[in-house]
Amino acid sequence: MTDAPASNMGTPPAPGAGAGTAAFGGFDLAGIGQLLRRSDIALALGVVAILAVLILPLPTWMLDISLALSITISVLVLMVVLFIQKPLDFSSFPTVLLITTMLRLALNLASTRLILSHGHEGTAAAGRVIEAFGHFVMGGNFVIGIIVFGILVIVNFVVITKGSGRIAEVSARFSLDAMPGKQMAIDADLSAGLINETEARQRRRALEDESTFFGSMDGASKFVRGDAIAGLLIVFINIIGGILIGVAQKGIGFAQATHTYTVLTVGDGLVTQIPALIVSTAAGMLVTKAGASGSTDKALLAQLGAYPKALGLVAFLMLTLAVVPGVPAVPFLLLGGTSGYIAWYLTRQEKRAEDERAAQAIAEAAAVPVAEQPISQSLQIDTVRLELGYGLLSLINTDKERRLTDQIKALRRQLAGEMGFVMPAVRIQDNLQLPANGYVIRVKEIESGRGELRPGMLLVMDPRGQMIDLPGEQTTEPTFGLPAMWVGEGLREEAMFRGYTVVDPATVITTHLTEIVKDNMSEMLSYSETQKLLNELDKDHQKLVGDVIPTQITIGGVQRVLQSLLSERISIRDLPTILEGVSEACAVTRNIAAITEHVRTRLARQISDAAVGRDGYIPLITLSPEWEQAFAESITGAGDDRQLQMAPSKLQKFITTMRQVFERQAMLGEMPVLLTSPGVRPYVRSIVERFRPATVVMSQNEIHPKAKIKTLAQV
Repeated sequence: MTDAPASNMGTPPAPGAGAGTAAFGGFDLAGIGQLLRRSDIALALGVVAILAVLILPLPTWMLDISLALSITISVLVLMVVLFIQKPLDFSSFPTVLLITTMLRLALNLASTRLILSHGHEGTAAAGRVIEAFGHFVMGGNFVIGIIVFGILVIVNFVVITKGSGRIAEVSARFSLDAMPGKQMAIDADLSAGLINETEARQRRRALEDESTFFGSMDGASKFVRGDAIAGLLIVFINIIGGILIGVAQKGIGFAQATHTYTVLTVGDGLVTQIPALIVSTAAGMLVTKAGASGSTDKALLAQLGAYPKALGLVAFLMLTLAVVPGVPAVPFLLLGGTSGYIAWYLTRQEKRAEDERAAQAIAEAAAVPVAEQPISQSLQIDTVRLELGYGLLSLINTDKERRLTDQIKALRRQLAGEMGFVMPAVRIQDNLQLPANGYVIRVKEIESGRGELRPGMLLVMDPRGQMIDLPGEQTTEPTFGLPAMWVGEGLREEAMFRGYTVVDPATVITTHLTEIVKDNMSEMLSYSETQKLLNELDKDHQKLVGDVIPTQITIGGVQRVLQSLLSERISIRDLPTILEGVSEACAVTRNIAAITEHVRTRLARQISDAAVGRDGYIPLITLSPEWEQAFAESITGAGDDRQLQMAPSKLQKFITTMRQVFERQAMLGEMPVLLTSPGVRPYVRSIVERFRPATVVMSQNEIHPKAKIKTLAQV
């Protein structure tokens, strides 16, 4: 015999064929790998395969693989739910729930077809997986199997699925109801400058995703409910139909038919209901996790293990039960001893952590040498200082988004944009002499305002001036002296739903600080700050600065003009226009008051726009000709020595008349402007600011030609 030529033993591979084009059993593995990388096509084929099982018969070996796949997917879903940080991390859960339910129902139908068609052949007719589950659970007695299956269905249908559905329904309803309030909170943070547009868009998107997720979970819970009902019906159909087919058509005995078809049916029910129970448990954990952060194990252990005393009481109760006559002592002794050891261990760990923190604090204090401050530092004055009682220190040490320091930074940015005034840095320090929840705002070391807060609570005010119908502590808002109430954090949504204004303690301080800074901006604008404003002007305006300063006016003179404008809350952001007005006025006079009045005329558009009311016009109260003449005749002196010398009785009469007219308009909901002639405006303003500092006093030259006006009354 001779060996066959090597060329007859097979065909050599084509050039270029290698590891990337391996074939197995007639299938191209490279093509399969490429298909799996296309997840969209793979998912579509998977859903089509599930639908195909509803129509085409399935061989037993493939049914075994499919049932094992169903159990694997269910366990995977449960593990993912256990490890996610928050529910929205698994936002695709409703879709997964639908697909797994379809898979179980399709496998139910495939196994039903095999049971009814080949059940007379024995308990292996529907595959080895169903046979194993049937024999293992039933233990040779089909009555036990039916009872166990019924209990599983009841636990899944009545307990887990019903509770999960209710929680999802309530969560969806509350999420939708709270959405307007949360949207308003995002808009408020955006308006205050605490977040930018991108962050606001992300938070709005998160709100929409949360609402959509809980709404989907509410509907998806019905999938599991229907799956349980379908499982019961399929078991009933399989047992009754199998016995009828086995006895009537296949000619086997009633007892054998009952045993065979019951084993197959109960095994089929168990192998599909156990994955259903696992997925239902995962759904319940997901919807109940809404209030906890972190993975499930960390959330549970952190909250259950945070109270060693509770574990100690559990240990005491278990040990007490162990000595009760008739009660088996070993289980309770074991559990009591374990609980006691865990309680002792947690207490020791907590004490050790406290000792370590104290030792670290002492070490840090010892490591920092106490340096004696030079005496010259005692001469420095804080322009703005905020002193807090020790109970309010949490407002600056908190990890929340809206910290007090962040709000003060936003306030400085806001004032720079609105007023053109760079607010000095605010020094924050504690003051043990203050009440625990009190605070004081000082401007150049002089107290300018104080108040008292309630940390962890919210200040609620009614913009309509009505009584606040909420449980809480009556108080007075420290900035404007309005009636208010301190309420708990849990009443935020209800208060916003009723239309109340709701602010946190940090915002109360920031609002108070804002008003005090606006009232004292003229004092805070120093010589150096004025120089800095001039230096930071654009390159195009530096020529104007060079022409005006110092040939026409000094920096100190510009400072006084800007201070006069800020004292009446007029923005100095348009500094080039102000310098142009100063240049024009200096050609005629060097009097700072006259220069300021001319600058106000150049800012007529800005001043008129700020005085426009909600109806689109400037509400005016004019000064009568008699009072105009009285003020003009009472001005004595010349230049910088000009001053008002009016009889006290006449001044008192003017003040009384002003109060009556303005209070009458305030009752009608108006905030009018007092209009005078240019010559007497500064002197009228000097009288009005003493009893009505918020009243705007304008001259006729400051009314812009395009502004709409409406005269309400005359003084």
